[in-house]
Amino acid sequence: MTPRPFDPDAAAGAGSGIYGLPFTPDESRVVIVPVPFEATTSYGGGTSRGPAAILDASRQVDLFDHETGRPYEAGIAMLPIPKKIARWNDEAKKIAAKVIEHGGALDRKTRAAAAKVNAISERMNDWVCEQTSSLLDNGKLAVIVGGDHSVPFGAIRAYAERYESLGVLHLDAHADLRDAYEGFIWSHASIFHNVMTKIAGVSKLVQAGVRDLGVAESEMITRSNGRIVTFFDADVASRKERGVPFAAIADDIVAALPHHIYLSWDIDGLDPTLCPGTGTPVPGGLSWNEAIGLLRATRRAGKRIVGLDLCEVSPGQTEWDANVGARLLYKMIGFALLTSM
Repeated sequence: MTPRPFDPDAAAGAGSGIYGLPFTPDESRVVIVPVPFEATTSYGGGTSRGPAAILDASRQVDLFDHETGRPYEAGIAMLPIPKKIARWNDEAKKIAAKVIEHGGALDRKTRAAAAKVNAISERMNDWVCEQTSSLLDNGKLAVIVGGDHSVPFGAIRAYAERYESLGVLHLDAHADLRDAYEGFIWSHASIFHNVMTKIAGVSKLVQAGVRDLGVAESEMITRSNGRIVTFFDADVASRKERGVPFAAIADDIVAALPHHIYLSWDIDGLDPTLCPGTGTPVPGGLSWNEAIGLLRATRRAGKRIVGLDLCEVSPGQTEWDANVGARLLYKMIGFALLTSM
């Protein structure tokens, strides 16, 4: 799709669209929904600025990709960063601070504050679901860019309504299976507890990169009877030490998924040298090539990436995090388009 003359090798203009592209959402196969929301973050912040930072950094990405070809030809556009969500974020963060300062302990005052944050988060979930549903109804690939990792719940719900037995490939340093973390039902640390208990259409959650989790999260994985499969980072490292090539490990990860896959990727699933500004960095994680190796494995297995999100990109002290985030997003989109052919 090239609605007007466009040179993919030319420098991107300062006011151009994402990746310097000239497409409008109506002209695009891929539409990115920015969600600048991080109300429940309790350590490092800044992910609400992630969509704007990725937009700026994307204009430095070369559009021809050696593996995926010319993803831009399908049309890629980002919707305007929603001022309404930014206002909700500012409001919720101020209220949430009262709860976080008390270590998440709920008493009369903090319980009321947590309830207000939960209500705002529910509105955000509904908004994301509505945006995603509208795009899917119009034949678009809807892509969510956070914000913290709470934001894609509504998108996963919308995709699960359309794809029977949807599988989620979750890349993250954390299991995100906590129940109402710090009093917040819709916490970034609770996203997949919510997905697996509230969205029946998700048949399988497969996790990679995980190296931080609590006892209750471990028990939830065990009790799931295979509905949640976690490829712990330490186990992956142990297999590599014994000489197992990562490609074989990636094949095992993808084999645990059904045909239709939704990618939900927290950038801290990568080695933190690739994302030092992210809110909760953890030593270990996947290298850049291993993360892309997972995408290669989905195509090798003949499975289809139907939707995706990228969360927890924080601008940090330099442009590095946004640079990596913009490039990872382009790769994810490229492989999603390839696997849909």
